[in-house]
Amino acid sequence: MKTLKLFLSTAVLGTLAMGCTQEAEKPSEPKTLRQAYQDAFYIGTALNRFQIEESDSVMAEIVGKEFSSITAENMMKSMHIHPKRDTFNFEMADKFVALGEKYDMFVHGHTLVWHSQLSPWFGTIEDSLEFADATEKHIKDIASKYKGKIDSWDVVNEALNEDGSLRNSIFLQKMGEDYLASAFKWAAEADNGADLYYNDYNMTNPEKRQGAIAMVKNILDQGVKVDGIGMQGHWHLNSPSLEEIEQSILDYSALGVKVAITELDVSVLPNPWDLEGAEISQNFENSEGMNPYKDGLPDSIQVKLANRYKDIFSLFLKHKDKISRVTFWGVSDGQSWLNGFPIRGRTNYPLLFDRDLKPKAAYDSIMALKERFDEQQLAN
Repeated sequence: MKTLKLFLSTAVLGTLAMGCTQEAEKPSEPKTLRQAYQDAFYIGTALNRFQIEESDSVMAEIVGKEFSSITAENMMKSMHIHPKRDTFNFEMADKFVALGEKYDMFVHGHTLVWHSQLSPWFGTIEDSLEFADATEKHIKDIASKYKGKIDSWDVVNEALNEDGSLRNSIFLQKMGEDYLASAFKWAAEADNGADLYYNDYNMTNPEKRQGAIAMVKNILDQGVKVDGIGMQGHWHLNSPSLEEIEQSILDYSALGVKVAITELDVSVLPNPWDLEGAEISQNFENSEGMNPYKDGLPDSIQVKLANRYKDIFSLFLKHKDKISRVTFWGVSDGQSWLNGFPIRGRTNYPLLFDRDLKPKAAYDSIMALKERFDEQQLAN
């Protein structure tokens, strides 16, 4: 009897061992961006209305698997969400928030105060006090509706000129520079649990950087909550330099706030010499020289793009203790706003997924980078 039990036990153990061996030999599912970077920072993407509605099943799978954070590319800007003074359109914003809940994502709201894509009715208000009251109501109505559902907000977007001075926007004209602190104060009163960000482009430029630091410090010194600074990453193959990006991360973090890399894309196309950052009102004439890759991206440029992303993400990983979120401005090349900015009709390739929704060499480069980073961490 003991012999039989021993035989059965040995057989069972052998079967289990074989099962474990077979299980170990099974090819594991490749990691996604979301999985690879989950211990570093949120990896996000901006979504258009078709992606929010999950019209394309392949695109929907990419969004759900690859990203841990989402931003509405356009649908929460005032002209869409608050088209008339007494009319809100929350349909797409509700779907956007529901999508984030579906995939257990960090949900970022963009944007509460911005001079561009502003609902026209703001411009019809002549009285300054009435304008301030309308702005307060706009911020509070939207932020309070999504209290506990939206994790962070771009409260004020693009309020600075390139020299670091305040942009002469309708908000500055009607309310003076106090509109900045007021906007953050009102957002905090509506939802104190959400992280509140200032967001802008060309934030690596020294003059603009100093202006942003002075502005945010002034708001903080008034006892008003600012949780972070969003550095828009509308960058190029050769600029800004890694040194400028790193110095900016360090300087913003020194304020005691979080740093988010927002709107990240890397243009591979030449731009007009007098292009001013991501100011969307700019438009230049198309030409063959300005649209060199309309029939496809050469392998040599694919390699340059992959190396550029690898170098940028090496820097992000170095400072992952300071960076809260890295958000790509779109999912695939075909969706990117850079196909039409600053020259309409161009073909650009700035993101990690191509027009067929396949991962590019740039995707592989930052995945391999994170794997090496993790191995080095274990070795140390």
